[in-house]
Amino acid sequence: MAGPSQASRWHLHFTPTSSSWLNLVEGWFSLLTKKRLQRGIFNSIDALTEAIETWTEHWNDDPHPFIWTKTAEAILSKQRRARAALPASANSATHH
Repeated sequence: MAGPSQASRWHLHFTPTSSSWLNLVEGWFSLLTKKRLQRGIFNSIDALTEAIETWTEHWNDDPHPFIWTKTAEAILSKQRRARAALPASANSATHH
């Protein structure tokens, strides 16, 4: 008996490029990269991990909050318009 097909093992979830929460996370990783990792020299995974953890601890000591610029309703309205514009076959089976 053959095992499950590759297709049944994977389910892709597409995140809209305008997802505000994702933009905030990308901004945080951009700061980490620019302020700590870009010019660093790391001779091991442990050294890289330590650099990231140290930077994160300092960030948490004096955090700089990201400011949301859109209301939840504006974001949800845009998402509804985008979903309505897509063909039915493009919508996720899990309704995300």
